[in-house]
Amino acid sequence: MSKQFHILSIDGGGIRGVFPAHLLQCTEERLKINLLENVDMITGTSTGSIIAAGIAAKIPVSQISKMYIDHGKNIFKKEKFMFPGRNLKNMVQPMLQSVYSSDYLKEVLSEVFQELTLGDIHKPLLLPATDVGNGCVHVLKSAYSKEFTRDNPVLVKDAVLASCSAPTYFDPHSISPYLLADGGLWANNPALAAVIDAQKRLGINIEDIRILSIGTGSSKTMYGTNPARKWGLINEWRHKDFIGFILSLQSQSALNYLKLMLQPNQITRIDFESDQPLPLDDISIMDDLKSRADHSFTHESEQIRRFFNA
Repeated sequence: MSKQFHILSIDGGGIRGVFPAHLLQCTEERLKINLLENVDMITGTSTGSIIAAGIAAKIPVSQISKMYIDHGKNIFKKEKFMFPGRNLKNMVQPMLQSVYSSDYLKEVLSEVFQELTLGDIHKPLLLPATDVGNGCVHVLKSAYSKEFTRDNPVLVKDAVLASCSAPTYFDPHSISPYLLADGGLWANNPALAAVIDAQKRLGINIEDIRILSIGTGSSKTMYGTNPARKWGLINEWRHKDFIGFILSLQSQSALNYLKLMLQPNQITRIDFESDQPLPLDDISIMDDLKSRADHSFTHESEQIRRFFNA
């Protein structure tokens, strides 16, 4: 009997990373499961890259979870933008510049990851980003294949910041010679990318793969069927709703493809739906996210235990 290959995958979603962070903290503390020792590959996009890289770097998830609570307010502190009228300013700013500076997030990541490089991490770790300079996808990877040489000197904090740089929220991040933005543009749910890499790079048989895929929540975005509207980014597409809409669609499509590729017992997906909007930068929902994570863990703990064979 062949050995199962366990992949832990964490979606993107800004401050909504509180949900997977707390759920995985419960897994470590209540089920007494060492996540790093019990998975074979870790992947995370955007906010998920913080958690994924933290686990790969042997940082307790409780510390990562606390990071959201302690620093979320300052990470999502708006850049100064002189414009008359608050409502008008909120509409115009994302059209002319990123809403937030990444400086504070950079400081937090520096404190967490120090000078650790991707070459220092030997557990397979995939952090999707987007190469805006060359107009293509970009996956930052740890040193789990002798074929990988490009990313070995890349600092983990830079790789994470690149994956987190959501358009209109944060500026793209430079990792010379590349200019990189949020991996959520193409892999907000990175589980599909991880499965393909496990097969092609590590030679894992598809029937041996088991996935624990954790989302960051979704709220239904619908625009109706009236075409006779002025479809501007701010008015009818509704800027933040539109960004969330794109991320949600990508997560859905990746999950749907995986369900076509794999047997039902190979995928454990934990996520939630909200009847309220879930912006990437709404720090007021952190307590709700933590509560939802605790609720999900309580009801899904048997599935989680089964995934880890615990």
